[in-house]
Amino acid sequence: MPVGQPYHHGNLREALVEAGLELTRSGGERALVMRDVTGRVGVSATAAYRHFADRDALLEAIADRIRQGMADRMHALEPADPSPRALLRAVGLGYIGFALAEPGWFEVAFSTIEPHWGDDAEASPPPPLQLLVAALDQLDASGELAVREGAEWPCWSAVHGFALLALQGPLRGLEPEALRAAAERTVDDVIAGLLARVPVA
Repeated sequence: MPVGQPYHHGNLREALVEAGLELTRSGGERALVMRDVTGRVGVSATAAYRHFADRDALLEAIADRIRQGMADRMHALEPADPSPRALLRAVGLGYIGFALAEPGWFEVAFSTIEPHWGDDAEASPPPPLQLLVAALDQLDASGELAVREGAEWPCWSAVHGFALLALQGPLRGLEPEALRAAAERTVDDVIAGLLARVPVA
């Protein structure tokens, strides 16, 4: 649906999410203003609140969509016939790549929304984390991983922290080639650490 075209029929919930995605892509969480969302769709606030109780509910729906889209892009970057180590590397670099390409969406996905999965044993982890866990499980099954338990946390911390340094911190000024090299070094060093780790008695 073109931006600014009045909404007439169909799935209003989806139209609201799509409008929110357009706003947050360039502006991040702060750009999500209900008045602007409803204005893009061409409906009243009352109509929007029939589908979303408040702005936070819409924001969470948008974050869910972003996380799934992020995982889809990460999956598309996986080697056609990867080794477990190459798969884990692709997942890490795909995470950083998405963050650098879509900073507004990345902010919404991980800086402003609590996924709630950590407090609910029946809830699924965010899709990007699911890819990471699957890659680590494959590496563990190959016999290369020193310690599987909790390995996702140093991996996730490293790529997420690198993304924040690149978007908001001292790595912002690096040229693209240097930034890519630094990202590769970060991912490779984390993987090397996982393979060499000796359990503490």
